[in-house]
Amino acid sequence: MYGKLHSACLYGIDGVMIQVEVDLANGLPQTSIIGLPDSSIRESVERVRAAIKNCGYTYPLQRITINLAPADLRKEGSAFDLAVALGILITSSQLTLPSQDRLLILGELALDGSLRPVTGTLSIAERAKREGYDGLLLPLANAPEAALIQGLQIYGLCHLNELTEYPAGSGEKSKSSQGQQEAAAVNLEKLRFTPAPKGRDLSHSGSYASDEDYSDVYGQLHIKRALTIAAAGMHNILLIGPPGTGKTMLIKRLPSIMPDLSEKESLETTKIFSAAGKLKQEDGLLRKRPFRSPHHTISQGGLIGGGSIPKPGEVSLAHRGILFLDELPEFSRHVLEVLRQPLEDHEVTISRARAVFTYPSRFMLACSMNPCPCGYYGADTPLHRCTCSLPRIAGYRSKISGPLLDRIDIQVDVPRPRERPGTSQPLSSAEMREEVLRARAIQLKRYHQFPISWNSELHGSTLRRFAHLDESAGKLLHAALESLGLSMRAYDRILKISRTIADLEGSSNINADHIAEGIQYRQLDAKQVYQDEIMDD
Repeated sequence: MYGKLHSACLYGIDGVMIQVEVDLANGLPQTSIIGLPDSSIRESVERVRAAIKNCGYTYPLQRITINLAPADLRKEGSAFDLAVALGILITSSQLTLPSQDRLLILGELALDGSLRPVTGTLSIAERAKREGYDGLLLPLANAPEAALIQGLQIYGLCHLNELTEYPAGSGEKSKSSQGQQEAAAVNLEKLRFTPAPKGRDLSHSGSYASDEDYSDVYGQLHIKRALTIAAAGMHNILLIGPPGTGKTMLIKRLPSIMPDLSEKESLETTKIFSAAGKLKQEDGLLRKRPFRSPHHTISQGGLIGGGSIPKPGEVSLAHRGILFLDELPEFSRHVLEVLRQPLEDHEVTISRARAVFTYPSRFMLACSMNPCPCGYYGADTPLHRCTCSLPRIAGYRSKISGPLLDRIDIQVDVPRPRERPGTSQPLSSAEMREEVLRARAIQLKRYHQFPISWNSELHGSTLRRFAHLDESAGKLLHAALESLGLSMRAYDRILKISRTIADLEGSSNINADHIAEGIQYRQLDAKQVYQDEIMDD
């Protein structure tokens, strides 16, 4: 006897359709799963056996072969449990499932027959719709996530016994004269999941507290200006200063001035969180931009993704959002160097023996660091004096390579704040966000015919087209190129920053004032700037 059902699994962050073929043959009772399954799939035999028996069905005492096709694709996870169980029950004539050819089935089984949620439901649902499937039968806990993809019928299941009113062989169903069990028909309509009405807010509240506002930060108007520019153009930013100047506090409030995700960006980001198993049951599509802040002990795999079948790393979880690296030199240099390719190409490519995986990683890199190991080099207070030797300072700063610094658009010093609470009304997040949204609207209108969303994404011909300089601005930038020893990458990044500054001022042209302000945000590009300061001391 032969039966076939349809299931799916994740391959990277995309769903892949898998056929679950079940063959029952005479021979010694044995169950084999083939098709390059991992250990969690091979172990599903015992989960399925126990669930079928504990739900009142009969596990066939035959030779059972289960093939997961295509057979040359390595598969992992527990999402095939339900499809395998239903395949065995249908092939052994204990169940009948209507419209099984256009129904996708996934879910993990507990030993008592209850269903546990699986990861990647959103990606699988999106792929199922593209492939022309009519519906999904899956754990009820995953139903709200799958319902985000419109045009699919979603059937939510909490327990295997919910498929029928009485399981075949339970004593409630009649038997034929030959003693064969009568197949129980599955009523999918009673399992139909009705999504919440559109008026209900299913958006994720974001990973930052709603009471975090830039009005908590007194003074530091120059730094707030730099952060506004970074948010308006999605520019990478580095804050440098002694302890207690508010570097971390300033960057952690960046999400409060960022525009919300668009529909396309929201779906992209939510798929990544779903594939990584970080999307909560009560969450809908993510609306707030992600803010990821990994610890400095993170590994290369944790940062860019890894595993035998790689999972998304922090750079992909920060897609369309912010990746915050606090105390940048404390991270391993080998870990930091893997950021160079994602920052340039906006995607991560991980090669394995059997496949190559590509994950999106279009994020804003926000960093903070002290100027030296003790943190007080250049501090203008008699209470704190730098105790670091010149070799220690040089070694500390050498942890961050020149090519990586070159990819950070905005580099600013954060001095100790002079303003004290109560002296004036500080600039709030609402005021800064209003400026950001105006500049964002200008960029969306300018780039509507191009695959570009932010000024930071300009490159090549598009950069020359949209960041054209007048004569005075061009002379100033070329003079800076010579006197500061700027690389051509830094030259281009000053152009992008200046384009954003012009947008914030509502100017269609980039003038010398915009270039001058852009140059002052590239403080680490001067030739031997740190070494000259140290030698002068």
